[in-house]
Amino acid sequence: MVESIEAHAADNLRYIRDAMARAGEFTALPGWGGVAMGVSALGAAFLSGPPSASRRWLAIWLTDAALAAAIGLTTMARKARRAGTPLTSPAAHRFALGYVPPLAAGVVLTAVFVASGVAARLPGCWLLLYGAALASGGAHSIRIVPVMGAAFMLLGIAAFAAPAAWGHALLAGGFGGLHIGFGLVIARRYGG
Repeated sequence: MVESIEAHAADNLRYIRDAMARAGEFTALPGWGGVAMGVSALGAAFLSGPPSASRRWLAIWLTDAALAAAIGLTTMARKARRAGTPLTSPAAHRFALGYVPPLAAGVVLTAVFVASGVAARLPGCWLLLYGAALASGGAHSIRIVPVMGAAFMLLGIAAFAAPAAWGHALLAGGFGGLHIGFGLVIARRYGG
């Protein structure tokens, strides 16, 4: 009898710990949304070709960024709704506080790179700052998100070290390949 009470108490403590951990982390990151964003990035890389100062190249990638944001926000809202976790939760707020500043820096630096005539180097900037957004926002999310951020950052460093002409391949590898790969893992392990 005493043994079953202790086992029951241990089970209750485990349940409480798990519930507290879930309440403290943002879990609405969409795996299938990541896959869809990856597919759109592969299309953008194919259409754009190597980085250049052309308006066409920049327009393709900025259009894809807007599309990816729409996919991400839509699928995140769906996943949060299914899980019954509002996007206004403290965990979501903490995620956004870490995630948004590097993206805002990317917007500013995109304008600076274009104005300075170094738009061909934007792949390194975008990969590095998106990785920083995932790593910092991911500190308040599931464990795989900061790992994904680190992978994007490594590709960003590689893009700065590589010839500028490789930029579209590295963008395809990051925004395409990493989104698809990590998206599949998130969908499988963390519910969509």
